[in-house]
Amino acid sequence: MSLGITPELAIVEENIPYDPKRRRNLAKVRRIRGYRPGFWVYAGLGVVLVASLFPFYWSFLIGSGDAYTLRDPNISWIPGGNFLANAAKVINDPAVNFWTALWNSLYSSFLIAAAVVLTSTLAGWAFAKLRFAGGSGLLVFVVATMAVPAQLGVVPLYILFSELGWTGSIGAIIVPALTSAFGVFWMTQYLRQSVPDELIEAARVDGASMIRTFWTVGVPAARPAAAMLFLFTFVGAWNNFFWPFIVLSPESPTLPVALSLLQANYFVDWSIVLAGVILATIPLLLLFVVVGKQLVSGIMAGAVKG
Repeated sequence: MSLGITPELAIVEENIPYDPKRRRNLAKVRRIRGYRPGFWVYAGLGVVLVASLFPFYWSFLIGSGDAYTLRDPNISWIPGGNFLANAAKVINDPAVNFWTALWNSLYSSFLIAAAVVLTSTLAGWAFAKLRFAGGSGLLVFVVATMAVPAQLGVVPLYILFSELGWTGSIGAIIVPALTSAFGVFWMTQYLRQSVPDELIEAARVDGASMIRTFWTVGVPAARPAAAMLFLFTFVGAWNNFFWPFIVLSPESPTLPVALSLLQANYFVDWSIVLAGVILATIPLLLLFVVVGKQLVSGIMAGAVKG
């Protein structure tokens, strides 16, 4: 105990055979538990926090003013009292079609994120824990597709969905995004480190099929990484503007496309535009609150693994 080892770690060290990798992981845990950040660490985190929150506060500051707030040379840094009125103008604007756009964004983003997590976890499990001919080359090919710009596929995709009669339909933005090369690579690397091969062999010896082994061993182990992937994919699908702007109709847009219509007039009222931006950001903030615990646990799990 004089060496700073907690009783739990001491018991673990006494009961496990000598393994350099495990000893290194225990040393990492001891350093993390015994480390106390100093003033400069908190100061740096404070600067990062202020820099991250400033765009959101600036949007709220302008969105709570009037049409001349942004042009005022003596602008006050205290928010005004017009935010609810500006938000009501955004919601009631017939050109924006706010509620339809909000539903389309929620619906499409959730389906895309759920599909990416499912397909990426299955593919990651196959690449990380199954042995088949050409597996390494296929993984390299999947990763290499991330270097291809998405803009190169816009014209063929539009022609394809036009032939299928899907232009203007929300399915036209969901189907091309059902899987992700980054998601496959992310889950492959995480499952390769977090699931020991001995655990899979033990499950197979006990008579579990590969599907059951994946469900009972792989899915619980992949939960933190899957939560992070769901969050990042949802945010990316929610903020996507380029492809929905091309393929969707003005009567059934997503929220970023709908909010762009607020800038279509000759005179742009930035207080209303930024009020709409705040409204579009609130669901993402709620999502971060809900998934935040899994996000932190996923980061800490990756930090402790060696």
